[in-house]
Amino acid sequence: MVERIVSELIKRSENYRLLHENVQLFDGKQTIGEIDFILKELTTGKLLHMEFAYKFYLFDPDISSEIIKNWIGPNRKDSLVEKLEKLAQRQFPLLFHDALKSALWELSPKDIHQAACILSSLYVPYQCRLDFDPAYKDSIRGYYLNLDAFSALHDPRKRYYIPVKLQWGMDPSSNKNWEDFASTKRVLQQCMMEKQAQLCWQNQEGAYSQFFVVWW
Repeated sequence: MVERIVSELIKRSENYRLLHENVQLFDGKQTIGEIDFILKELTTGKLLHMEFAYKFYLFDPDISSEIIKNWIGPNRKDSLVEKLEKLAQRQFPLLFHDALKSALWELSPKDIHQAACILSSLYVPYQCRLDFDPAYKDSIRGYYLNLDAFSALHDPRKRYYIPVKLQWGMDPSSNKNWEDFASTKRVLQQCMMEKQAQLCWQNQEGAYSQFFVVWW
């Protein structure tokens, strides 16, 4: 869904023209990958191969002394570093694969620049005091904590909503349906048993926030 929104924004841009999107590359009958976008910068005429990703990452300060290595997926199954490595080692080289000649015969790879656009929603430990670089700080949307901490922080004035994954990028203030603490905790308990971190929205008398409840 987010990629479709980005596509529409590019189409309406005064700076770029969208030449190709979601180009599947085949080696015989086998799909070997997909190129997200090929753009043309209107002022310079330069061509750009852009790979796009929209990701949710949590900051675990215990992984490394290097901040970039500490951003992990909510269930610890992926990371920002792994995503960057995949782009460099698997996605960008697709531009130079022989299969491109069949899919985009009119283009010359040597004339195309490459870039990645990674939109991230970032979450830090509850009451985290680290001062992040603006590259990260501008993308911080909330915090994360475990179920015990969530329970300890409950206040009768708070109402909750557990969004489905397609809603994760939405603003909590747009939601109209809120649940009480008991029903929310039951759902979260089941998620923790299944080792599934869960995003939760909170409404406290018109003050909205969002956080992940994690099992680890």
